[in-house]
Amino acid sequence: YERNLPPLLPERHENRDFFICDILDAAPKDDLGSMEHPMFNLSTKPDHRIRHYEHNGNSLTIAPGAHGLATIWDKDILIYCISQVVEALNRKRKDVSKTVWVTAYDLLVATNRGTDGRGYQQLKAALERLRGTSITTDIMANGVRIKEGFGLIDRWKIVEKSPEDERMIAVEITLSEWLYNAIQGKEVLTISRDYFRLRKGLERRLYELARKHCGKQPSWKVSLDLLCKKSGSSGNLKEFRRKVKSIAKTNHLPDYRLVYAEENDQV
Repeated sequence: YERNLPPLLPERHENRDFFICDILDAAPKDDLGSMEHPMFNLSTKPDHRIRHYEHNGNSLTIAPGAHGLATIWDKDILIYCISQVVEALNRKRKDVSKTVWVTAYDLLVATNRGTDGRGYQQLKAALERLRGTSITTDIMANGVRIKEGFGLIDRWKIVEKSPEDERMIAVEITLSEWLYNAIQGKEVLTISRDYFRLRKGLERRLYELARKHCGKQPSWKVSLDLLCKKSGSSGNLKEFRRKVKSIAKTNHLPDYRLVYAEENDQV
């Protein structure tokens, strides 16, 4: 049963507070490694299964922590951090490192999340899942192959709390060496801000794959079987096909038009 909700989330922060620092307007950036390979849970339901993925000689094992596998919505935090670091590198700042200090409110606004108490609780839970999820892979980042397990983030800590309600004001996040290597190697792509308005996990994943594979070409064709594998969808092919056809019907992915071809079962 699905409620009759509009496909896109509302634009929650159309008029941003003027005192939010300019870095908030840095273009959102996504890393090529996680755009290409399925590292995240596409559902909000906790997933405690270990996942194995192999394609074209690349292998990937994703093991969840106590709080379950990191979700594609948790990835918003990584996208925000990547955007901050890339912007700092572009400005040739000398203080760039894989440890980033972010204002929780700015992060929530930039990723189109609610800024009420629930928004902060969800942010904390997302950080716990990102820290707990472990990746083992032979996929290189900036020419470097990390041959050991690593978390999606190395560590995080709340560095400042509100005296009124204990709500986090600032948080320090240390990115994994694998992700930081990818950023330094400019293995990132700019994504649409409307990505953060996509309601469903599979919509976000299909947008990522379209952005990664279309690149500067006008189109990209892929079999539904391979698309299902690349997406990391946990359902069977029949269920995946139903969801893809539904998304193709509403066709609201930013910048891309999704067309399902029945005759050869591809998009």
